Amino acid sequence: MKKFTISALLTALAFSPFYANVLPVENLSVIKVLADIKWKSETIDVGNIPQGKPKLIRFEFTNTTGKPIMIENVAPSCGCTTANYTKGEIKPGAKGFVEASYNAASAGAFTKTVTVTTSDTKTPKTLSFKGNVIANK
Repeated sequence: MKKFTISALLTALAFSPFYANVLPVENLSVIKVLADIKWKSETIDVGNIPQGKPKLIRFEFTNTTGKPIMIENVAPSCGCTTANYTKGEIKPGAKGFVEASYNAASAGAFTKTVTVTTSDTKTPKTLSFKGNVIANK
């Protein structure tokens, strides 16, 4: 009988708000809406581009978070690509951009990425572009 009483007491404690470190809260919404920035396109196919002429690729987005955000870091995947982006605060509903300039030095197909980190989330977003560099004749 002692074992049953101890087990019942431990079970009651395990499910009690005090032991579980949970306080009852009235009218608490259990659904959290996760907003993010909305990219116009996360992948762009630039088609055929001439060799030796840099190609500018522009990724546009809208801040749908409900709070101001900033682009904190933009990292191209290789040295053949440079990046530019919206500097400063981007207000809710406002638009911003990330640009990649690809140096089309070598002929052939390519796929490149640009990784973007914003103040809204520390999880980077990877944007990509692809195409084919046509050799000069």
